[in-house]
Amino acid sequence: MSFRLRAGAVHTECVSSAPLVSINPESFRADPYPTLARMRAETPICFVPELGATLLTRRDDIHTCEKNVAVFSSDQPGGLMNVLMGRNMMRKDGDEHRRERFVYYPAISPSKVKSYWSAEFARLTDVVIGRLSGRRNADLVTDYATALSGEALKILTGLTTITHADMDAWSQTMIDGIANYGGDPAIEARCHRATAAIDAAIDERLPEVEARPDASLLSVMVASGMPLDQVRANIKLTISGGQNEPRDAIAGAVWALLTHPDQLALALDGMVSWQQVFEEYCRWIAPIGMSPRRIATDFVFEPDDGPPVRFEAEERVFLMFGSANRDERHFDHADLFDVTRDTGPSLTFGAGPHFCAGAAASRSLVGDHALPGLFERLGTPSLDPRAEPVRFGGWAFRGPLSVPVRWDRT
Repeated sequence: MSFRLRAGAVHTECVSSAPLVSINPESFRADPYPTLARMRAETPICFVPELGATLLTRRDDIHTCEKNVAVFSSDQPGGLMNVLMGRNMMRKDGDEHRRERFVYYPAISPSKVKSYWSAEFARLTDVVIGRLSGRRNADLVTDYATALSGEALKILTGLTTITHADMDAWSQTMIDGIANYGGDPAIEARCHRATAAIDAAIDERLPEVEARPDASLLSVMVASGMPLDQVRANIKLTISGGQNEPRDAIAGAVWALLTHPDQLALALDGMVSWQQVFEEYCRWIAPIGMSPRRIATDFVFEPDDGPPVRFEAEERVFLMFGSANRDERHFDHADLFDVTRDTGPSLTFGAGPHFCAGAAASRSLVGDHALPGLFERLGTPSLDPRAEPVRFGGWAFRGPLSVPVRWDRT
């Protein structure tokens, strides 16, 4: 069993009144969706001792609470992200958050993506696809998705002297670090080494962007006069989420299409857009499945459906975006991959003041370039029958570990 409810149990580890639910961490990492479905049905707000947090699993509860930053605060002084990466704008609320977002957001806003970054993404897609041209076999995670998302993130951040492999390794190491709720010292040590390497890459680029400003986030933030420690923290934030989300969406969406040929036919025939494919994939398997919050003050939350839940200051809450995106109250047959569905209610990029600043860039890279580019330029591959079945991993961050494919070329 991966789910165990102890009705009426006293749980001194947590001060909320939510019922206590135990999970099997290994099963949850391998596939969190069956457990989350049971939570939505039976205990939509529950305390999970293995994670040390109260989980909100229904879409409407998450949508409401995420906007209430006075209670469900992103400011987490002792949180893993702050400790390991520095206090970035995601971990700030109110005026503090708005000041940094005011500088950061215009550099990757929808208008900036359309006027500048989209052409850059098209160029990089051509380069990465060129490396695969003529090949019969590839792993779409390492050979395509990792390379393309890493190259795009290099120019977005301004860290152009590193390799895309560096970018991916640093991102994954920071992701492992900020999800290290078990306190593994080896994971923490690796994260510190990665953040030190990012600081060194920033230092290497600083003289150039100061002398010759460009469109990158590093250049824009430095030119604004933002203190260097905040610049460093926000670059690390961008790397931690800006590499894995498009990487996992690219490789995962291709896998989803290859395993659902009827859905692939709709995209290839132009019956649905590649953006619809991207949005539905991210609803179905959310690359970023959770966002943590700190309870800033005692509070009683009254959901539309269910008993009130009492929260007390300083406890930890996880907003389970991956669960919200499969909420049966908003999505019919929510466990099915259906590129024709309305994904409007999904919370792939969050909601409220912390709505993902990089959403437009991600949509452009994946939906406008990576997905159509692969199928149009290289043709439709097939999953390599000689390889092991594709496996996914993670619940806070989730994606395919490997997607081996082949092209039948004459």
